[in-house]
Amino acid sequence: MSRRIAIVEDEAAIRENYADVLRKQGYEVQAYSNRKEAMSAFDIRLPNLAIIDIGLENEIDGGFTLCQALRSLSDTLPIIFLTARDNDFDTVSGLRMGADDYLTKDISLPHLTARIAALFRRLDVIDQPPSPENLVERGKLSLDIGRLTVQWNNFAVPLTVTEFWMVHALTKFTGHVKSRQVLMQESKIFVDGSTITSHIKRIRKKFMLVDEEFDCIETVYGMGYRWNLESVLKE
Repeated sequence: MSRRIAIVEDEAAIRENYADVLRKQGYEVQAYSNRKEAMSAFDIRLPNLAIIDIGLENEIDGGFTLCQALRSLSDTLPIIFLTARDNDFDTVSGLRMGADDYLTKDISLPHLTARIAALFRRLDVIDQPPSPENLVERGKLSLDIGRLTVQWNNFAVPLTVTEFWMVHALTKFTGHVKSRQVLMQESKIFVDGSTITSHIKRIRKKFMLVDEEFDCIETVYGMGYRWNLESVLKE
């Protein structure tokens, strides 16, 4: 059975472009131009994944409202914000409302489809036990590459798919500095440097929610970021 993806985007050309690409990938796609139209359909049948813009016709934050409504209907439905609004306030707002990822419209279509596949993969294995060959462990940190989940000192850290791959890039070789460009490449996103900085800030905050003394992500000014091995090893 093919997966059903809902696209909620008020610009017809963009909406149909995304829909066409995803249909060619084998997905069943329903496209909507506004929040009310989408919610009427979702009340009858939920999609398997939703891609939502923030501004929808005359509702400047209609996508946020729609995300909250969808999340109240399902805790596990994958939700991606795909928007031209690339600022820290909107990104944080979207993620706090329960979105699984927040992408900007400069992302390439191959990378968008990779993100979608990753979210479906995470959903498929959510109830399965972790596989030892998929585990990456660095001190208190445990990454499960198969499930795209992260634990710190046995506490779950709720990272988005983008944030997961950034942490994976940093911890693959601890102590090595990763430039913003390398982090973009390894996380499969293409955005400006300030967006990478915003992602790093949010990742730090999420780890600090489970451990207020977390300080493993070090900023190397003028170069990038690294996962500090000394911080990982100290008790």
